[in-house]
Amino acid sequence: MIFAIFLLNSLLALLALINFATMRKPLPARSVESSILILLPVRNEEENISRILTELEGQVDTPHLRVLVINDNSEDRTFDIASSHYSKRISVMNAPAPRDGWLGKVSALQSGFLTSQSAEVVISVDADVHFEKDAIARAVATLNESGLDFLSPYPKQIAETWAERLAQPLLQWSWMSTVLLRVAEKFPLKSTVICNGQFLVMKGSSLHAINGFESVAHKVLDDIELGRSFVDSGFRGAVIDGSQLSSTRMYSSFTEVRAGYGKSLNSAFGSLFGSAIAIIFMAATGILPFFYAISGNLLAFAACIAIIGTRLISAASSTTRHRDSFLHPLSAALFIYLLYFSWRNKGKVQWKGRTV
Repeated sequence: MIFAIFLLNSLLALLALINFATMRKPLPARSVESSILILLPVRNEEENISRILTELEGQVDTPHLRVLVINDNSEDRTFDIASSHYSKRISVMNAPAPRDGWLGKVSALQSGFLTSQSAEVVISVDADVHFEKDAIARAVATLNESGLDFLSPYPKQIAETWAERLAQPLLQWSWMSTVLLRVAEKFPLKSTVICNGQFLVMKGSSLHAINGFESVAHKVLDDIELGRSFVDSGFRGAVIDGSQLSSTRMYSSFTEVRAGYGKSLNSAFGSLFGSAIAIIFMAATGILPFFYAISGNLLAFAACIAIIGTRLISAASSTTRHRDSFLHPLSAALFIYLLYFSWRNKGKVQWKGRTV
């Protein structure tokens, strides 16, 4: 068994190394003439809204950029603060209550999309993402020159507390070490789609062809499912290194980490059976080799080195802490707990005042 795990971990390390060498990078700064619509759905974001609108207002090399803030029934001062930023670039609307059968964020995105379907490029972003001043121009230039229909510039994930440092690096590691990115880009499959709604760049014509966000009306993992809808309709997309363009700190405590993953992780693997496979995979590749290694098994030690190597490669790609890679067995154990918690509390987790 340990020999099989060693071979598997070595394969994961090879995949991560290939992706590190071949993953698309954003193009250098340049002016883009495309008409660009940024959809910014917000709910109770009074702490972030002023900062992100200032960053989006100041985007360079994008003369035809518009930002539409979609207030998703906020219960704080989000709408008032957003309205104070009204300008030629920035407009604000109140989203209606979520449509029947729709999740709030997706319903808000659809409301914003329906107000203007003429943009050549539509970008959805989250309010907790920080953007460099040339982020939008570089992302759109990369989309235009790649010949793709959607692009996911993966933001750098900031992690400060121990819970964040154990959980957050797994996001990028999970696809860096399991999906051959350039092959998935050329031969798209729904099972290999990587899409992050924190910063998602789409051709307006392609988004219009799939009726906007309609296909993901009730999907908790709306970003990944939207990517699958694109692929299902014959469109192609890719994930690129977005660490030079944007960064985000999704959570700030164990409570937030648990709630954040609790609302969505049960949907990540398609079914309870898929989740069981994910648990076996994480235990076999990340936890068992550690216990065999401390008992003196050299092959298990080599398997530990291989899996930690995948984390080191992912950390180098995302410019995050390398030393957290050596905590991978603990990360794997936390992942298993969060997946259990997500299934145990399915339909009960509260997020931004709503049960998801």
